[in-house]
Amino acid sequence: MSAIDSISFDHSELLRFITAGSVDDGKSTLIGRLLHDSKSIFEDQLSAITHTSSRRGMESVDLSLLTDGLQAEREQGITIDVAYRYFATPKRKFIIADTPGHEQYTRNMVTGASTANLAIILIDARKGVLTQSRRHAYLASLVGIPHLVVAVNKMDLVDYSREVFERICKDFAAFAAGLKLNNIAYIPMSALNGDMVVERGDKLNWYKGMALMDLLESVPIDHDINLEDFRFPVQWVCRPQTEELHDFRGYMGRIESGFISVGDAVKVLPSGLTSHIKEIVTYDGSVDDAVAPQSVTLTIEDHLDISRGDMLVKTLEVPRVGREFEAMLCWLSEQSLDPRRKYLVKHTTRTVKALVSRIEYRVDINTLNHEAVDTLKMNDIGRVSLKVQQPLAYDSYQRNHATGSFIVIDEVNNNTVAAGMICPAKD
Repeated sequence: MSAIDSISFDHSELLRFITAGSVDDGKSTLIGRLLHDSKSIFEDQLSAITHTSSRRGMESVDLSLLTDGLQAEREQGITIDVAYRYFATPKRKFIIADTPGHEQYTRNMVTGASTANLAIILIDARKGVLTQSRRHAYLASLVGIPHLVVAVNKMDLVDYSREVFERICKDFAAFAAGLKLNNIAYIPMSALNGDMVVERGDKLNWYKGMALMDLLESVPIDHDINLEDFRFPVQWVCRPQTEELHDFRGYMGRIESGFISVGDAVKVLPSGLTSHIKEIVTYDGSVDDAVAPQSVTLTIEDHLDISRGDMLVKTLEVPRVGREFEAMLCWLSEQSLDPRRKYLVKHTTRTVKALVSRIEYRVDINTLNHEAVDTLKMNDIGRVSLKVQQPLAYDSYQRNHATGSFIVIDEVNNNTVAAGMICPAKD
């Protein structure tokens, strides 16, 4: 088995996915149903939510309480923060992020979606495709989630109508076409009753596709990681102060994408110096090759000036290197963007001073219209031009999530104020 084959096997064991949708579409109930019906909750948890449901006068258990953990959420009956839950089946492990439905919590959804392999967008069968549905589809497109599931929920409230389901699918598909969202699955369901969640139930016999859990267990995610472009940001230079390893100089970090083999020609960025891989060291000792997302120590044939923040790439797979680029920026801070201020940009393992030289536009995420603005406020998403003090080696976010993303830091208080996704170069 090759290095690529082995990492594909390991990577496919874990699926990260998010749920999103309008308020009261049933996101938390859906997750509760997944956990309950897959027998992934403890008896004391079930006992606690059963007691709470009974105290509130409910006839059945409110499964949404399994995820709505914040006191403010429980008081208002909505999801505010991103609630993460972990569970496993015999086929796969899962990390779920239950993201907020309100527009003012856009930053929370972007945070939850940033590492997801799949997004579930819930739509109330009675209401159809709403503004929030389109907004969440846009955000899923923005952060590059490769797989999308449109879960038409509350089918029990429309008599499990096939016509209602097909009309909603048609409406959503028309909007998604403009976002270049192609890998979409549509599933009718009732999270409250459990139809088409873990079990198929007996109310939706006209639907011939997979139930949600079957899809989650089988959706291919091996190709979600870039195995074409070798990118190795140096995190630490290892110089052991021992007699046996006195001359050892290794470069430690994680392979963010691609693969590398002993003997491969590499280039150090941003300097442009070249060499060849001499040795690849892992926890299990020296190996002939390694692949993303392994953490390794690399040694090279030549003594070069390499430090934290530099990036090793293959000589024929070189990213862009420069001090200016455009990016989509999601502003996270309560303090608005000030174009007159300098910020810090943390990109892979390099942190540099930066200036937002221009705000191209702000996206109205409800209509997708572009608006001229002179600042970005909390939860705003806009396209900006940035200038950084030292050159960065980067790809577009569309091509490589690891080297196409960054965060913006307020250098005064060290708070993260924005998340950025680098745009493709203009021809």
